[in-house]
Amino acid sequence: MKRMSTTHSRRLATLRSKAGVFGLAAVFTLGSSVSIMQHAFADQWDNQIASLRAKADEYQRQADALRAHGDTLQNKLDEINAQIAALQSKIQANESERDKLQKNIEDNTLKINKAQNVLGDVLADLYVDDDVSALELLASSKNIGDFVDKQEYRTSIRDQLNKTIANIKKLKVKLETDKKAVDKVLSELDLQRKDLAATQADQQQLVDQTRGEEAAYQGLVASARSQMSDAAAAQRAYYASLGGGNQGVYGSFQYWGWSGDQGCGGGYPYCGPQDSMVDPWQLYNRECVSYAAWAIQNRFGRSVNGFHGQGNAYQWPSSAAIYSGAYRVYTPQPGDAVVLPQSGAFAPIGHLMVVESVSGDNVFVSQFNFYGSGQYSTMWIKTSGVIFLRFPPA
Repeated sequence: MKRMSTTHSRRLATLRSKAGVFGLAAVFTLGSSVSIMQHAFADQWDNQIASLRAKADEYQRQADALRAHGDTLQNKLDEINAQIAALQSKIQANESERDKLQKNIEDNTLKINKAQNVLGDVLADLYVDDDVSALELLASSKNIGDFVDKQEYRTSIRDQLNKTIANIKKLKVKLETDKKAVDKVLSELDLQRKDLAATQADQQQLVDQTRGEEAAYQGLVASARSQMSDAAAAQRAYYASLGGGNQGVYGSFQYWGWSGDQGCGGGYPYCGPQDSMVDPWQLYNRECVSYAAWAIQNRFGRSVNGFHGQGNAYQWPSSAAIYSGAYRVYTPQPGDAVVLPQSGAFAPIGHLMVVESVSGDNVFVSQFNFYGSGQYSTMWIKTSGVIFLRFPPA
């Protein structure tokens, strides 16, 4: 019979502390013909499976921790990437502004050059005019008003051109100042971008490294579980080689009329692969303790609470009392739990059955995982060599 389990830490601690102890988890003695060596041989798979499960669980814890750490690192990397994107938008906006300023500077330089050329022409004309004496200019004028207008015109044109050139030069200076300011901003933004790029590269390396370590641990988990599957298959093959048996005697414990394996029967709902899930009582599915907890509560209306990591069969007399108010009885009734306890050569973690009916000192029980198969079965037992527990009504 395969060892039963509850929570990982308790189950593994129990298995490690009890390693090497001969167990009912291997198989019950089928009459006097089955030797102690057969039980010890069968039990080696329980120890191996327990050890592999411990490794798989530890690897999974490491992988989960690395996944969480990787997610945190990825979140930080996402923040850095967002900062880089925002910074790049600023750089592009400032580059656009710089290009615009540069274009304006170039345009104004052309305007200055053009204005200076015009001013040069005007000054040249004025110079020619200046060679004409005032009397000659007056003589060529129609009247005094015309003379004054010509003088004022020369002065006005010159002043206007000088003012235009001054304004253009002033604008050019401002544009160049603005461009220098933008260039400075761009230089600062470029430094920030380089710093963020370096931080981004470091962060990405951390993320990649963590994801790689997680993947490595997941590979170890898969390897350990594959080995567990191989060991379980070897164990099942060994049980099959024993031919099962519908009756047996082991010390003061006696059974007969074993029904044989009946799949995931008895109405039990947690019918995935054995040990692939944890039930509401924190017990592994298709183990004897999981079925017993479910049946006692759901079929017989008793109150069964969680076992807080103390759900191995041999622990029920104490843990069920503490957490569910169960108590030992000596006259069994349907719905009572039947504990084949840890004792002497019995399995390190015992076995659990459920009372279906009683006839004198003969008790008809249902169970899971007899002969380590993870399946439902029924049989008759004697009241000797076992402990009966009664749970309070729900």
